[in-house]
Amino acid sequence: MLTLVIPVYRNEGSIPALLDAVSGLHRDLEGQIHVVFVVDGSPDRSFELLRDALPEQPFASQLALLSRNFGSFSAIRAGLELSETERYAVMAADLQEPPELVLEMDKALRTEPVDVVVGTRQGREDPLMTRLPAQLFWWLYRKYVVPEVPPGGVDVFGCNRDFRDNLLRLDERHSSLIAQLFWLGFRRKLIYYTRQTRQHGKSAWTLRKKVNYLMDSVFSFTDLPIRLLVRVGGATALLAGLFGIVVAVGRLMGMIDVPGYAMTILTIVFLGAVNLFGLGVVGSYAWRIYENTKGRPHTVMMRLHRYNETTRD
Repeated sequence: MLTLVIPVYRNEGSIPALLDAVSGLHRDLEGQIHVVFVVDGSPDRSFELLRDALPEQPFASQLALLSRNFGSFSAIRAGLELSETERYAVMAADLQEPPELVLEMDKALRTEPVDVVVGTRQGREDPLMTRLPAQLFWWLYRKYVVPEVPPGGVDVFGCNRDFRDNLLRLDERHSSLIAQLFWLGFRRKLIYYTRQTRQHGKSAWTLRKKVNYLMDSVFSFTDLPIRLLVRVGGATALLAGLFGIVVAVGRLMGMIDVPGYAMTILTIVFLGAVNLFGLGVVGSYAWRIYENTKGRPHTVMMRLHRYNETTRD
């Protein structure tokens, strides 16, 4: 049996096509599928549409409504926690990733010696102004967070129960699910696909969210900010030493009569900026440590509905 987890946020327009696609997967998998829809505090009518339509669908399903928008990765985690099967897969509700990927991931998990299957883009049909920020984001992600991440990035994956259990053991807030997938290791396979053009609605994966996610990933999985701070501090100390030597020599040679006001101000501003940067880095790490000590749940579920559970093996 395969559990298919689908996070839903601002996908009202794609719900009919999504249900058709999942019904097709149910047919292709001969009924061996259980679908978990997680509505991540979506402000549109996605929950109501799914609540009304799922009782009429041929597949067994669960519909969870989170109390607010916790983010797609938290929603995926919540969906993985709701079902106990041998295999799991994640599918995007906007259908930009071909549904056939689910069949490929399931087949690989059943027939090949792999624990996790990662879908990675080898091309995308998005507009240029959408592709460029995405390419920059994944370039930075590969360079500074997880070099093993494919150049096209990762949006969907499938795994077996052992991998899923270990993934859920990583009880971290403000972390990166993608980095966790690669940090865990296990036997991995990549499946390549071309991302389709979005047909309904507008993506909620904005530039601001990408920047925040990149920062969470950097602070959770690398010591890059600390290393940068050490290097900036060392370079600043070296420049300050050289500047002191120049000033001392100039003073001894009578070239400096009055201390320069402009240079003094620039030095104060520069060193002040470096100090603030250092405090920000240390504060970011301290805040994340504090968040993980609170013990708050990753998500808060308001409602959970089950449909056609009797058809589930």
